[in-house]
Amino acid sequence: MKRTSISCLVVLLSVVSAAWSQANKSNGGTEKAVAALEQQWLQSQKTNNPDLVAPLLAPEFISTSSDGSTTDKAGSLAKAKATNYSSVDYVDVKVTAYGNTAIATGGFKATGTDDQGKAMEENEVFTDTWVKLNGKWQCVASHSSNVKM
Repeated sequence: MKRTSISCLVVLLSVVSAAWSQANKSNGGTEKAVAALEQQWLQSQKTNNPDLVAPLLAPEFISTSSDGSTTDKAGSLAKAKATNYSSVDYVDVKVTAYGNTAIATGGFKATGTDDQGKAMEENEVFTDTWVKLNGKWQCVASHSSNVKM
């Protein structure tokens, strides 16, 4: 092999390595950013303040509840406003990035009163789908399923 071929190979490997390293850094940044948004959502529940989550939801947001019902953004915010949490927490939240899309999964434990004023105790797992729209992360879909404890 000629010296110039080896030099070209070294340069090519360096470029590929740098690109791979940058891609991993950007995904880590995405995962941290979306995890912070999930924490903002949790804070809206802890403080019973749906105004904190409203800007995080895309206009076309859809939520599928554990009973199979679906609600749009307005319905989800109305339900959040009528729900009163006395305790709420997330468990084992993980975020995986796929370019301009990220999937957050985790557990959800809460007590309080639901949007009908009835006492509730929820143990669920959730999946939130986030998409980068116009330069900012927004949740486009959320799904929850009951978990037996």
